[in-house]
Amino acid sequence: MAQTTRSAGSAMVPSGFRSAELGWPELHRIPHPPRRLPLIGDALGANIRTPVQDSMRLARSLGPVFRRKAFGKEVVFVWGADLAADLADESRFAKHVGLGVANLRPVVGDGLFTAYNHEPNWQLAHDILAPGFSRAAMEGYHQAMLDVAGRLTDSWDGREKSGAAVDVPGDMTKLTLETIARTGFGHDFGSFERDRPHPFVSAMVGTLSFAQRRNVVPPVLTPLLLRAERRNTADMAYLNRTVDAIVATRRAAGGTGGHRDLLDRMLEVAHPDTGERLSAENIRRQVITFLVAGHETTSGALSFALHYLARHPDVLARAQAEVDRVWGDTQTPAYEQVAKLRYVRRVLDESLRLWPTAPAFSREAREDTLLGGDHPMRRGAWALVLAAMLHRDPAVWGPDPEAFDPDRFAPQGVRSRPAQVFKPFGTGARACIGRQFALHEAVLVLGLLVRRYDLHPDPGYRLRINERLTLMPDGLTLRLSRRAPRP
Repeated sequence: MAQTTRSAGSAMVPSGFRSAELGWPELHRIPHPPRRLPLIGDALGANIRTPVQDSMRLARSLGPVFRRKAFGKEVVFVWGADLAADLADESRFAKHVGLGVANLRPVVGDGLFTAYNHEPNWQLAHDILAPGFSRAAMEGYHQAMLDVAGRLTDSWDGREKSGAAVDVPGDMTKLTLETIARTGFGHDFGSFERDRPHPFVSAMVGTLSFAQRRNVVPPVLTPLLLRAERRNTADMAYLNRTVDAIVATRRAAGGTGGHRDLLDRMLEVAHPDTGERLSAENIRRQVITFLVAGHETTSGALSFALHYLARHPDVLARAQAEVDRVWGDTQTPAYEQVAKLRYVRRVLDESLRLWPTAPAFSREAREDTLLGGDHPMRRGAWALVLAAMLHRDPAVWGPDPEAFDPDRFAPQGVRSRPAQVFKPFGTGARACIGRQFALHEAVLVLGLLVRRYDLHPDPGYRLRINERLTLMPDGLTLRLSRRAPRP
């Protein structure tokens, strides 16, 4: 029997794996890979470690809407700009919690990222926490971001002096974990004092990787996951214990006063209209959600941006010149100076275009409708928007969408494109609540790093992508040299 979830209208609908239950009455019109076989479907030749990149490869040959099937599970993928724009229509489509996202619910339940649309805690938490990402709140986080960035540059200065390469993904993970932990929850993981990743990071990577694996392992082979499932259970227990300790410490301290961070808001703020508060269980789920989602995607975005800066000396030089001009000799840039780094922001956006660290998101029909005026979808039917290919649609991005070119995000370029073709943070009411936090942090850190260092890539390195629901460069190292002081 198919697993069920609730649709936006709260009717019970299938989660959407078997063809007859997908809610696409004319599924046969949607192309699929050649040589589909009984039982195993399109699984022959698929790489279970790189399902996103596999889907990108198929997208190039099958077109803007296609389907994949393996061992009875079938998914419709959409990446054409016009179709993705249609799915972004909030009056007809809503977020669908499926695939790997649903696999995270055992640990984060109805947290902001994983809640089903009908679950009331999503709106409650959103309304309570949204002011925590206002301009005033962001300005309050700025100094903590600078402090953590200083820990990073202290570490990198030591590596530069010794001539050793830096582990970019590893260090960006330390940076972003410490940033969200300190700004949101007043907690210090001590990441930069450790030679190995903090156990919280190891447990987080384990749960993300297990959720991805559950997507691609056929049901007949599920018993082979028993060992991995035991490890995942231990990882989830560690995440819970860590967060419970953070919350208990804050409760014992009686709060920070004035709702100065996200945890204070969770513990002390009631909904402005209903007076309802978040339950203890939901607070735990929201804290885990923010600690994981609040650092994992940003660390990937920074890592990709540093890779492209190192590989494009002309782009690096322009970014450095902008920072020198805008920040001058200010050692600690003020909050408002970060948004003035417009070219650095273009570098970040172009990196997110090529490798959105959240590479896909699902949308489901609120009612019977036609996608793109051509593909019938019943209420509850869903599709996976492949953002990594949406960001490569030649109809929007030109004949060479694989080329790295930050000037695509110059004002005239942005104005010339539809709004729905760049979606690194999801779409609609359920888009990432922490988008402005992530952008401010990433631009600030990139500005600090390019002002301080020249970046030198490993000549033999070719970009490899590590997939664990999110995307991250695999094995990326850089060598550094301190820049001479600029007048």
